[in-house]
This record gives sequence, structure tokens and C-alpha cells, in this order.
Amino acid sequence: MTVSYAHEPFTNFQEETHKQSFQEALAYVNTQLGKHYPLIINGEKIETDKKIVSINPADKKEVIGSVSAAGKEIAEKAMQAALQAFQTWKKVQPEHRANVLFKAAAILRRRKHEFSGYLVKEAGKPWKEADADTAEAIDFLEYYARQILKLKDGSPVKSREGEHNQYHYEPLGVGIVISPFNFPLAIMAGTAAAAIVSGNTILLKPADAAPVVAAKFVEVMEEAGLPDGVLNFIPGDGAEIGDYLVEHPKTRFVSFTGSRAVGCRIYERAAKVQPGQKWLKRVIAEMGGKDTVLVDRDADLDLAASSIVYSAFGFSGQKCSAGSRAVIHQDVYDEVVEKAVALTKSLTVGNPEDYDTYMGPVIHEASYNKVMSYIEIGKTEGKLLTGGEGDDSKGYFIQPTIFADVDENARLMQEEIFGPVVAICKARDFDHMLEIANNTDYGLTGALLSKNRAHIERAREDFHVGNLYFNRGCTGAIVGYQPFGGFNMSGTDSKAGGPDYLILHMQAKTTSEAY
Repeated sequence: MTVSYAHEPFTNFQEETHKQSFQEALAYVNTQLGKHYPLIINGEKIETDKKIVSINPADKKEVIGSVSAAGKEIAEKAMQAALQAFQTWKKVQPEHRANVLFKAAAILRRRKHEFSGYLVKEAGKPWKEADADTAEAIDFLEYYARQILKLKDGSPVKSREGEHNQYHYEPLGVGIVISPFNFPLAIMAGTAAAAIVSGNTILLKPADAAPVVAAKFVEVMEEAGLPDGVLNFIPGDGAEIGDYLVEHPKTRFVSFTGSRAVGCRIYERAAKVQPGQKWLKRVIAEMGGKDTVLVDRDADLDLAASSIVYSAFGFSGQKCSAGSRAVIHQDVYDEVVEKAVALTKSLTVGNPEDYDTYMGPVIHEASYNKVMSYIEIGKTEGKLLTGGEGDDSKGYFIQPTIFADVDENARLMQEEIFGPVVAICKARDFDHMLEIANNTDYGLTGALLSKNRAHIERAREDFHVGNLYFNRGCTGAIVGYQPFGGFNMSGTDSKAGGPDYLILHMQAKTTSEAY
């Protein structure tokens, strides 16, 4: 019998005791830097000559740690271990699998600030962003453990005289879980836990930019009692082992979060049936967005400005849900833009270890260069109102940047930047606002600020995104409250943290007995 669960509360850092606890955890994490973490295959720790070194994006001279990198030979060894472990894990009762997740959640809750400390150091997350990432990881573990208990007996179907029919779910097999840098604990833990609790075994390939927090999570799962071979930890080069494993005839599914380009490549490669392959592989993909905050003429204008700013610049805009474009009704355009610029100028950019920092760095040099190149494009497409400067002398810092008067078809309005840049566009009326909102290849999140009930109901039907928010920002989905996933090129709308997510990792079987 499980008790009901709401969600892991965010830490109130206004309270001095919480602030002090977090500072102590950060100080502890700083004593743990520079360690090396091996691959883990079937419970065995394996070292390789090739290493992936994790750097602090706020201080590129500082090494967070390193992990061994797997090549094809090791990847094959991991696949064989996962195949073997699947034969026993799939027969473990769902209650026992759920208990592993419950225990992992309890361990993570106990070490919450420590894990958040690793996120501050490795991903450059300010305190509140790091705290929310860890809370979300705990929520995923709790939620999926409870979901499997709901699904374990299948779904009711009709029986008739002389026969008894049942409909239940069984696991798929070995999955490849490829997780991103931007939620290196929450998304990594959530995608891994969903696959595992459903009865599958996995090969986990974390993001190259944030492998240490993943290695620490693997230790938690081991402590929680997960048997050897169920979770195999194999960081490595995407082009080398990623392609190899996606194409492997024994891979049953791929769970991927990352860029559109890589997601499309995985989708294409997974579709090809390899010699010796007996199934069509399933792909669960979350691939990014170009998300819009709409501001109606009768909106609360202060709320509108804060929704634009915090949706755009939270975690330096490195969220697939980030509001990287705002579309404002012409009647209130100038006032909202003025308010958004003033609020943006008040944001503090700096070392995420400092409590007062609102925005830290972008994740690495490649990201820094990409965002700065988009800022140059923006200067030709719109009016730069604030920001636009970068400084990579110590870390990869970019000032929060607003471009106004941008055309709806401009590159800044169409392409995912994944950095602290927002493009603002003027709309003639509500029809025009919706038209611009849907003028994108993506369809992940969106927000409408409006007091007009008819407009809200119209947007509910016609604003084509997977997660739509009214009178708030477009980031910050909570597990079990706002199941997360989008349309079009945002991915397979797989709805992480939702009631049907686990079913994507299972297959349904009907049994019918005549008597």
C-alpha cells in the first residue's frame, strides 16, 4: 500500500538554515572534485584509456571529474550484459522494481543539496535551478514507481460466457537511454527509471558535458538495490557508440533527449531493420523547441513582462521549453517591451555558486560560439535593446539579450538558439498572434497572457503545442501535474511525467482462455 504523493517541494532559500545547508553541501562537493569514475557493466567497474573530462562552465580551468569512455567493444559487452540481465529482471515483480525507485528517491532526498551542488558545479546551474532539477529527479522516481503499481494488473477488458480475457503489459527488452546536459539529473534519472521500473534493462549514455552527476546517480541506484546488469553506465562518443547501439539488432528501444538533428538521425537509423532483428524498434524522442509567449492587449502587463523574461533566461535559456520568442499585441507592445528590458537589466549574471546569481554560464565553448553567432545574426534582423555581450575569458558567460521588432520569419524567430536570447515580434490582433505562434517547425511549449476568456479557449484548441500555459511562463512543468512533451519537430510527444509514459516502454498482450 503506497501513500499518496504530491511532489518534492522546492527549497526556500529565504530561510537561513536552508541557505546554510546548501552552502555546506557546495563546500563538500568542492572537496570531491577531480575524481575519476569508471564504466559500470554488469556491476563491474571498467577503466578505459579514453576519458571524458568534465569542466566547470563557470570556471573552465576547474575540472569537475572524469569518466572512462566506452568504445564499440565495450558497448557490445554492455549489450550482452543487459540482454542477460533482462531474462531475470523482466520476471521480477513490479512491486519490487517500484521499491528500488522508492529507495533511490529516499537516498536522493537525503542527499538533495549534495546533488544540487554537483549541478551547480558541472552544469552551471544557479541554486534555484539546481534545486528544481534535483526535486524533479525525485519526483520522476516517485511518480514512475507509483505508475507501475497502477499498470501492473493491466487494463480491464470484457469477457463473455465461456471465456476469460485479460489484457496486460510486459517489458520490451534492452533500451538505449541517451540523456542531455541541460537536466543532467532529472531527465537522465527520469528516462532511466521509467525504462527500468517497466522491467527493461538499459545502457545509459549521459551527456558528455555532465557525466559526473550521472555517475553519482548510478551509485544511488546500486545502493537502492538495483541488480547488476539492469543499468549499465557507458559514457562515450555519440558518433561511435551511439550509432552502433541505435543500429544494434538487439536494441529494442531508444529513449533520447537532445537536439533535433541528433533526434532525426536516431529516428532514421532506428527505423532500418538490421540482419537478425526481429522487431521494429521504438523511439521515444524529445528534441527541442522554439517556444512562444503571447501577450494579449488586455493582459496583466507586469506579469507578461516577467513571464517573457523568466521563460527566456532561466538557466541561460538552455531549456527546450524556454520562451525564446515573444509575440505582443501592437496596442501594448511598447509598454511590455519597456518593462521586459528593465526587468532583464536587473538580472545578475555570474558564478552560479553565489546565492545572488540569477543566471550562470552556457554549458561549453561550442554553445557559447553558437549563441554569440546568433546574436550577430540578430543585429541584422532586429533592434538590440539589452545584452548582446559575451565574456569567455574565465567561463562561458553571455548577457541576457533582447531583440525587438523582429520579423516573424526571421532566423531569430525560427531557429532554436538554446541560449539567453529572446526575439520579440509585434502582432496586429489575436488572429495574427496565433498565426505567428504556430509559424514554427516545433510545438513544445507556449504561453498566453490574456484576460479574454474567448481568446484563452481559442488558444486551447488552436495553439499547436504539447504544453500550453495560461497567465504564467512557459517553463517549469512539474511531474504528474504537467506531463511534458511536444508536437511536430519537438519529438514524439512522449509526455514524461504523465500517465501513459511507462506504456511506451512496454507492449500489451491479450490472453483469452476458453472454459
